[in-house]
Amino acid sequence: MGVEKKVRETSEYHSKIKDWSSEDRPREKLEQRGSAALTDAELLAILIGSGTKRITALDLAKTLIGDYGNIAELAKCNFQELRQFKGIGKVKAIKLVAAFEILRRIQAHRPKEKVKIKTPDDVADKFIPLLRDLKREIFQVVLLDSANRVIREVTISEGTLNASLVHPREVFKAAIDDRAASVILLHNHPSGNSEPSAEDISITEQLRQAGKIMGIPVRDHIIVGGAHYTSLAKLGYL
Repeated sequence: MGVEKKVRETSEYHSKIKDWSSEDRPREKLEQRGSAALTDAELLAILIGSGTKRITALDLAKTLIGDYGNIAELAKCNFQELRQFKGIGKVKAIKLVAAFEILRRIQAHRPKEKVKIKTPDDVADKFIPLLRDLKREIFQVVLLDSANRVIREVTISEGTLNASLVHPREVFKAAIDDRAASVILLHNHPSGNSEPSAEDISITEQLRQAGKIMGIPVRDHIIVGGAHYTSLAKLGYL
């Protein structure tokens, strides 16, 4: 699991949150004034639940946010990374990772009616929240109907992208099964750099040719890197 990160503690006496006045306790403050009145650290402290003998849950929350700069960066942490902090046990880490994942899914949520894809921005808006924080590379195919509405997305492979992992057979089997009229390719770069590699371009061309033969055109290949994306269609590869 690596070296455990020590949360800054002080030898001075720390009162427990339950000994604070009600307007200062995060849970009671939320109940009395609403969630918008709480700071990022106070909201995080509610999820953490309890601190240690030497540090309160609120101090622990402030330390976590401080170490990562802001709560958005902290939300990128996975289970193993959170477990490296003294005071964050297995249960706390699971709760935090689950909360961060719920946030990503809410951001990516669309109404029940099918999402219509008109531009690369439409693809990015839906999928960046789901892909930007992943530590591994995944390749997906987005299936579209004849009106360019999303039927569903299918994960084809996980791991470093290469031609052996992304085979036309797997990509177009899903398209045929769902009677897709066209497809959009989609994958992430955990490095945060959305620029296409030579392998990305090669795979795009291979799948473009396969789609042409099968009558299921590849509309675009979107590469997500952090909060940014690159459209290979815009670059002229499709």
